[in-house]
Amino acid sequence: MTLCLGCLSVLVALALSVYVLQKLCFPYFWRDLLFLQKVVRYGVKLEVFKLTSSVRTVLDRFLQQVQRIPDKPFVIYDGNVHTYRDIDRRSNRLANVFLEKANLRKGDCVALLMNNEPDFLCVWFGLAKVGCSVAFLNTNIKSKSLLHCFNSCGAKTLIVGSDLVEDLDGILNSLLLDNIQVWAMRSWTKHTEVHSLLDKLESASEKPVPAALHAATSLKTPTLYIFTSGTTGLPKAAVISHLQSLKAAAGFWAFGATEDDVIYVTLPLYHSAASLIGVGGTIELGATLVLKKKFSASQFWNDCRKHDVTIFQYIGELCRYLCNQTKTELDKVHKVRMGVGNGLHQDVWQEFQSRFGKIKMCEVYGSTEGNLCFMNHIGKIGSVGRSNFFYRLLFKYDLVKYDIVKDEPVKDQYGFCARVDKGEMGLLLSKVSAISPFFGYAGSKELTEKKLMRNVFVKGDAYFNTGDLMAEDHEGFIFFRDRVGDTFRWKGENVATTEVTEILGLVDFIQEVNVYGVQVPGHEGRGGMASIIVRPGFIFDGKKLFEHVVRDLPGYARPLFIRLQEVMETTSTFKQQKFHLVQSGFNPSKVTDPLYVLDYKQKSYIPLTDTIYQSISAGEHKL
Repeated sequence: MTLCLGCLSVLVALALSVYVLQKLCFPYFWRDLLFLQKVVRYGVKLEVFKLTSSVRTVLDRFLQQVQRIPDKPFVIYDGNVHTYRDIDRRSNRLANVFLEKANLRKGDCVALLMNNEPDFLCVWFGLAKVGCSVAFLNTNIKSKSLLHCFNSCGAKTLIVGSDLVEDLDGILNSLLLDNIQVWAMRSWTKHTEVHSLLDKLESASEKPVPAALHAATSLKTPTLYIFTSGTTGLPKAAVISHLQSLKAAAGFWAFGATEDDVIYVTLPLYHSAASLIGVGGTIELGATLVLKKKFSASQFWNDCRKHDVTIFQYIGELCRYLCNQTKTELDKVHKVRMGVGNGLHQDVWQEFQSRFGKIKMCEVYGSTEGNLCFMNHIGKIGSVGRSNFFYRLLFKYDLVKYDIVKDEPVKDQYGFCARVDKGEMGLLLSKVSAISPFFGYAGSKELTEKKLMRNVFVKGDAYFNTGDLMAEDHEGFIFFRDRVGDTFRWKGENVATTEVTEILGLVDFIQEVNVYGVQVPGHEGRGGMASIIVRPGFIFDGKKLFEHVVRDLPGYARPLFIRLQEVMETTSTFKQQKFHLVQSGFNPSKVTDPLYVLDYKQKSYIPLTDTIYQSISAGEHKL
């Protein structure tokens, strides 16, 4: 008996020791294991789809939910409730119109130019039911970029929202010359060449089109094209396969969301966050989506209270805008329990939770076209994601040393990259494999190849280059540090410096341009700045430059600041040097060159004085 008690005491002591050791050395072990178990379980299901002919897509999941919960609210928009059955029937009508009137066929690519509204989903699903792939067009892009989008994805049909038809006036003739048929969500149009859709819906059948039209045999089949800015300038059509769509749709579920949640989406549906994670995630759960045409900081919490919102999607800027609103007694009066998004800085994160309550903020790291995703399921403030031993077994990624001044990875004597130490900043690379494929961009193998780095550690390997400088601490938390190369982020959008440079280069008084992003106090990302050399015999004309950028560049891509230089600094290989310009910023007390700032009131670029700089730094001058 004494022996048994002694053994039991030893076992208890051992168990307690293991427990204490686990808490001290591996505090997140069980949470990591449970989270990874969910991810693996979902991944296994996708692998089964790959190996069998029973491929289930996001559309198939939607149709399942229509059968399961037909009368449940699916989309709430502008006070109107649309059930799963409502969206299904309207998308059926559209699918029949597309087949009978637009002569669309399985395999066709169709471009969609619409703002946030329920018909965005109806058109998307209607086209998917016919078997068409859909290219989501950014509603901010201008004529040159818009025409390029059609060429890259091969779309021969455009569906345009009723409030965006007039935006086509400058390029409609070019579209028609390229044999692109244009359909508008209107009952009639003043343009005889533009077909109307709404009048044809009235007589269209609600019956489903043949299921064979949208039956998928491979998860690798492209279903969407989502455009992303990159170092090549013009938007690139990232190929979104059924596999990527399904992975994104599991995001909310992985973080613990259920069918009882009400999800608030204010981000534009043409972006992957809102469409793939927001809409796809709502469908996967069988939840309800509250859709807003455009984010409004003043209406945000009223909307959340009105519709009993429990989850919202964000980008870092959105949370900062909410924190900048006047405080009220109702700040913590809501049912929101979770936010899912990216780009939330540590200071805003802390202020947001302190002011609006202990809302679990779930950061997700990943690009539209990328093959790697990090998820901060722990809620560690400031971290974009979490990694551990188990995660690394499944997803091969590395942080490699990067020379910021030379703007290139550091190579050893054999031409291979070198891994950084824990806590050290490095360029994030993700290995391309069967588990983590890279589908690239439509229309150009060259663009796809440019996003890859080969022979990174051994001859023959291939890695996706994220273009992001990251750091991983000793606990396995991932932190975003900066962007590299010729792309920066502003107002939630990627700005391609090459495209801006090309547009500015068309101004007659500009001889040479170097575009880069600079940190702006109180703002997420980087504001655009252009260093300019004025052509001999000309003078800088702020009004002319203002008119040019407003006409040819979307708001987020317009340079906020201009720096006039006599000589442009270059590297030894004659590549424009950005590092020192970025470090210098736009402070007139530190920069001796003439500086100008974009001013919408005066409709010009005006001299950037110390007073204006202080006003910008204090957040009083709106950019």
